[in-house]
Amino acid sequence: MNYSKYLPVDPDFNDIIEELAKNKGELNVFFFLPENTLEQAKGEYKGIYKSEEGEFLTLKNGEQVRLDRIITINGKPGPAFDEYDNYANACLSCQGGNED
Repeated sequence: MNYSKYLPVDPDFNDIIEELAKNKGELNVFFFLPENTLEQAKGEYKGIYKSEEGEFLTLKNGEQVRLDRIITINGKPGPAFDEYDNYANACLSCQGGNED
């Protein structure tokens, strides 16, 4: 995938992921794809790995999610939550087509 530059994630987020996986078993992750479209991944936690493109959450079903693109994981806000919140509320500042 062709992501933008990786934004480092607070190391405590890795601990949150591992705690959720231990308590819940299955993770439900909402995240941004490179085109800023939303996607969902579900499955059992496998681990976190680092590559040249950043850190990735991997699920046992083979799905991979870059950590800095996670919006929520099992309902808890992730590193991209503020970006999503701004994206989701963008129309609140619009003028409903009356930009004149």
